[in-house]
Amino acid sequence: MPELPEVEVTRLGIAPDLTGRRVTNVVARTPKLRYPIPPNLNVLLCDRVLRSVTRRAKYLLLDFGSGRLLMHLGMSGSLRLLPSGTPPEKHDHLDIEFGNTLLRLRDPRRFGAALWLNGEDSHPLLDVLGPEPLEASFTARWLHAALKKRGTPIKPTLMDGHLVVGIGNIYASESLFRSRINPKTVAGKVSLQRLERLVPEIKATLEAAIAKGGSSLRDFIHSDGSSGYFQQEYFVYGRDGQPCRVCGTTIKRLVQAQRATFYCPICQK
Repeated sequence: MPELPEVEVTRLGIAPDLTGRRVTNVVARTPKLRYPIPPNLNVLLCDRVLRSVTRRAKYLLLDFGSGRLLMHLGMSGSLRLLPSGTPPEKHDHLDIEFGNTLLRLRDPRRFGAALWLNGEDSHPLLDVLGPEPLEASFTARWLHAALKKRGTPIKPTLMDGHLVVGIGNIYASESLFRSRINPKTVAGKVSLQRLERLVPEIKATLEAAIAKGGSSLRDFIHSDGSSGYFQQEYFVYGRDGQPCRVCGTTIKRLVQAQRATFYCPICQK
């Protein structure tokens, strides 16, 4: 599914073209994705000017002054900028038109979301989220204190959005490899010294992925239809059975919390 870098790449792709523009029409072709789409979304958005596009974790927030549209790409969704009048395809569920440009949500598996937040209202989906990993407040000392009583392995723990947001399966595996931490290590037993390597590597991995346009696996594409290419630089993710790029040892795969984990048994002892 699109993770933090892919959502940030999407934000960077749509914000410059749409910020300051007025909504001229809204077309919802399905009443429900993961949650119901507001039936009066056309009334809520039409003639409103988009003030900003921000991101919180894997959610996009489109601010229209009177409220915000919270959007999630689900497991396989994407947002595209297209000329108005572009015929919809099978999985194109929502269009927001800005004059001669439309913002189109494509979501083959319908796990995405488009929800309306009145004024400055928050939402339960946002209220439970941990800190952003790219912010200065996400430090090794903070993480060390937060992990102190955690008895679960470090890899699935990093993927817990209540602890810290946006470190999905791909980037957790890659960050742990870069910091030479075994994904099976109990989270509460990772020393401050090792976390002082891990936290900068989490930030560097996410920033590198954003710079490369994210990872285009399965359905993810940019707002202009192009693909990301960070997957070409993976050290471990999806490379089980292949030699480690650092030491040549065969990359291993295991399942943790029902998700695949990839690691090098030598580099990550």
